[in-house]
Parts: sequence; structure tokens; C-alpha cells
Amino acid sequence: MSVAFIDLKTQYQTLKASIDQRIHTVLDHGQYIMGPEVKELEGQLQTYTGAQHCITVSSGTDALLIALMALGVEAGDEVITTPFTFIATAEVIVRLGAAPVFVDVEPDTCNIDASKIEAAITKKTKAIMPVSLYGQVADMDAINEIANRHNLAVIEDAAQSFGADYKGKKSCNLSTIGCTSFFPSKPLGCYGDGGAIFTSDDTLAKVMREIRLHGAERRYYHTRVGIGGRMDTLQCAVVLAKMERFAWEVEQRIAIGQRYGERLAKGEGVTLTAVRPDRNSVWAQYTIQVNEREALAARLKERGVPTAVHYPVPLHQQPVFKTGIRVVGSLTNAETVAKRVMSLPMHPYMDNETMDRIVDAVLAG
Repeated sequence: MSVAFIDLKTQYQTLKASIDQRIHTVLDHGQYIMGPEVKELEGQLQTYTGAQHCITVSSGTDALLIALMALGVEAGDEVITTPFTFIATAEVIVRLGAAPVFVDVEPDTCNIDASKIEAAITKKTKAIMPVSLYGQVADMDAINEIANRHNLAVIEDAAQSFGADYKGKKSCNLSTIGCTSFFPSKPLGCYGDGGAIFTSDDTLAKVMREIRLHGAERRYYHTRVGIGGRMDTLQCAVVLAKMERFAWEVEQRIAIGQRYGERLAKGEGVTLTAVRPDRNSVWAQYTIQVNEREALAARLKERGVPTAVHYPVPLHQQPVFKTGIRVVGSLTNAETVAKRVMSLPMHPYMDNETMDRIVDAVLAG
């Protein structure tokens, strides 16, 4: 039998009573848009991260878009970010008429290399958008220091890192704004699209809440251009149920990631994703680097072990970005890891027997 890449079925069976009860409560009261579960979830997430404000939204992508809109990013502006991420990171910048400015990543963490950022800053730079890739936060202290020197905002794209720690603080509460995703495969996922924005800036929070509701300060009174960016009450209900077990799931992800690393380190030809000692990873994807990736993936498939590649083509090489971007320095690391990364099955319900089967298949080559 094939191994589950992400085992949402087991998670649902474990939380079935709570999830079903939460969903049926929404069905009973019928407030499908901005129902009471929305504010309840925002309160729990705010407490969890330590941020002063949480605004739930319709997706992780819309979280990034709303954050940029709230900062006033517009045509002619630039936002510095990483080329090694999902397209949504740069897509939202371009949608506002601004230009993504790409700098290289660290070869061992695959996160943006903070030492490359300052050289990319110009008079057009409006913000820095690091991505907390694979579940590990980027070097936010260094990034924030650079931003402060140049009076720039920092948006943490934390779509993959909700629950992760960085120097004793939570992802999403490390910069001007933090944005996360509740896509089903994320560490904390709903059963559709959803996301959240975090900030401790009262003014930005007010603006982002208005943008989420078509720019409305109150009903039918619109102070700015916005979007329809609300998170459905039903999806909030699902995440509320999952929050009951989330701390345990984060512990399991960290432990499973450590065991993966201990076992895979014994093999040849496998490069592990480094985790810095002052932070952890919630392993949204457990990603290694290998040579001859396609051949190994085919052999693993024969053994019933699924794999994925996050991400095979860096953004500066995507056809859609042939123009409208700026590249600063060499992006050799991003181009190299894109050819070598491979994600293995990862979820908090993985038992040791399943992991042994996966690792044995990888090490057998």
C-alpha cells in the first residue's frame, strides 16, 4: 500500500467529534459570513502568536495582497523577496503594479539570505517580504535591522510556518505584518481556502480589516479600495476544532523531523535542510536535497512512497516574469536547490514503521 503524503484522514478521525460539532453549530445558526466563529478564531490565533491583532482572510495569497495594499504598495514600487518560493509571494506584488526584486537564498535552509538584502534596496523599495520556507522562519532579526535602518516594512510570508518558534517568539509575530495560510496541507489547515494576517500596529490592523471588507469602514461606507477577502465561518469553525490539538501536532512535527534527520544523515547523497539552533521548523514539507532526483522519485514511487518538489522552477525563471522583475546579484543557490530539492511524506500522525519504510527506500537509492 502507498504511504500517505499528508494524512488528513487520520487527523479528521482523531478530531471528528469536535470538527463535526463545530460545523453543525454553524449550520444551525446559519451565519456563514462573519459569524461568531470568525472573531473566536481571531482571538485564539492572536493569543497563540502574541500579536495584538489577527485578521482572518480568504486565503494566504489574499493575506499577502491585503498586507501590501495596507502598506500602500503601488505601481513603480519595489518589494524585495526570494525567488525560491511559491508564485503567490511575487504574484501579489505584480498585481499591484510593483516589481519583485529577487535576491539569493541560503543553500542549506533555502530561506532568503539576509546578507544579500541591503544591496538590493533603492529609493523605490517599499517593503521586504521574506518567506519562512518549509516551516522554518528566516533570519528575521537581521532582516528587521536592515528594514529599520531604511524605514521599510517587513511582511513575513509565513504560509508554511505557523506554529514555528524563532528566538522564543512565534512565527507571524516577528515583523510589521505576518501572513499565513490555512490551505488544507499546511501545518494548521482548514477544509478549503483560508488565511490570516497578524500585526501589532493598530493603524495597519484597522486598514487591513477595511480592505478585507471591500474597503468599508462601516456598512455601505467605503473609505478605500478593498477586496472580498473574508474567511468563511465554516472554515473558521474547522480551524477552531483543529486548534484543540495543534500544540501536540507541532510537537509531533518537530519530533518526526528530528527523527527523519537522524536516520537520513546516515546515508550518502542526501543533504538535509538545516535548522538554525535559535529556531525550529514545523516541517510543512520535509524537504531534502538529492542528485538524480527524477530517478530516485521513480524508485520511491515503485515502493509506494510519494514525493513532491517544492519548487522546481525559481520565480525569476518563470515565463510570466520575463519582464517586470529585478534580480540583484547571482541567484545560483536558488537555481541549484530548485534542481535538487525533494519533499518526503510528512504529517503529525506518522508512525515509526511508516518512517522506517520511507527512509529505507530513500537510502536504498
